[in-house]
Amino acid sequence: MTASNFNISDYLVRIGYDGEVRPDITTLTQLVQKQLRSIPFENTEVQAGRIPSMIPEDIVDKVLIRKRGGYCYEINGVFAMALSAIGFEWYFAGARPMFYPMRRPKTHMVVIVRVGGRDYLCDTGFGGYALRAPIEIVEGEAVQDGDRFRMELIDGEYVLSSLVQDEWQRQYGFALQPQEWIEFSLANYFNATHPDTIFTQKKLAIMQTPNGRKILVDNELKLIEEGKLELLKVDYESALKEYFCLKLWEIN
Repeated sequence: MTASNFNISDYLVRIGYDGEVRPDITTLTQLVQKQLRSIPFENTEVQAGRIPSMIPEDIVDKVLIRKRGGYCYEINGVFAMALSAIGFEWYFAGARPMFYPMRRPKTHMVVIVRVGGRDYLCDTGFGGYALRAPIEIVEGEAVQDGDRFRMELIDGEYVLSSLVQDEWQRQYGFALQPQEWIEFSLANYFNATHPDTIFTQKKLAIMQTPNGRKILVDNELKLIEEGKLELLKVDYESALKEYFCLKLWEIN
């Protein structure tokens, strides 16, 4: 995954990373955490009636130069470019969202990174109650910044669950099967146009903080810090600017 206009220095500045980078687990963890706290998961492009571009140079322009966010293909795509520049071994994999009431196709994209002979699930583009750091792909539970996650192997697929208000909620399932970038073009079109997807139904903006999350859905804002939830009714455009540094007029 490369783009002619991608520069690792631009990426590191965008996510606020000022340390040395190496293809190791320490760097990988820092990259994931800092990106989750600086590049918002958002669907303003879809809500404006457009299909997000899958051209790598367009993604770099949007996320790094114009400092916007995006959904999985865009922000996991930029993340993958950084992995390549640093020298990590990685591949894309398709994931099946499991928060819908019915079985869905594998329209989500995750990144599998191999470090020290171990495979790690990395995902900077899921939103909601997603991972906060890389997680080794083995069955069991893990705690990240106070949030609990569970990995299970079910019918040949690994299923990631999050503990939300004392209940386990399945997020998505995936297999250790590499996918090419081009394979996600149909999924991108589906997510951006189908009336049953959350991206066409609701206006979203989600970003993590060191101790919590900011989740904007239409005119409802959830501020979660150290397990405490504050629920606010807001003006979507104003909240987008105040909490996510996005200006709707620049997007439209």
